[in-house]
Amino acid sequence: MADGLGDRPDPAAVLANWLAENLDEEAVWTGLREGPSVDEVAARLSTTPQSFLVDTVNVVALAGDVFDGARVVEAAERIRRRGTPQSVLGAAVGLWLFASQELVGPFSVPLRDDHAADAVLALAFRVASLVEPRRWLTDAERRDEAVRTFLLWNGLLPRGEDSAQARSIHEMRDSVRRESALAQAVADHAHRMEVQRRLADAKAEEAAARYNHE
Repeated sequence: MADGLGDRPDPAAVLANWLAENLDEEAVWTGLREGPSVDEVAARLSTTPQSFLVDTVNVVALAGDVFDGARVVEAAERIRRRGTPQSVLGAAVGLWLFASQELVGPFSVPLRDDHAADAVLALAFRVASLVEPRRWLTDAERRDEAVRTFLLWNGLLPRGEDSAQARSIHEMRDSVRRESALAQAVADHAHRMEVQRRLADAKAEEAAARYNHE
């Protein structure tokens, strides 16, 4: 595995939590807007307080302190209930990035509150399933992976990169894609999402055609 997993749960089982969220990665890639650079967010991630990285951190309370919206708190509750201790720490790091905008200072481009839940879930259920979150602070490559995953699911394109470049680097860093069984699970999920998209488009076209003929 990408990170020595020792006696931790099988990451394939943890990744099932991520796939169960049924989020559409292709749709995310097509809807990105420019965000802060990877280096800027990585520098901020490196300042994650130790209080966010202790095993007793309460991510549900933390989410409630950072966000008024219920969706992020509900996501934190799912992470607390279904995830591993590593998932909880991953979520806490994501919540720190949002909280730091007031506690430390704004990013050059604000993070997107409307995609906050997905960004936190991605760190918790996808990245932290394979890479222990405390390692993000000490390992530059794994920190880059965490930041790129966070920005993607926050709907932001790293400043200074176009979509093709960002995607290429993201896929190169992605620990999931470096494990063949997990990569296949993600590919199968992407295929199912594509089929669902095509069915939805076909139904919409059929409904529009009926409406136009009424």
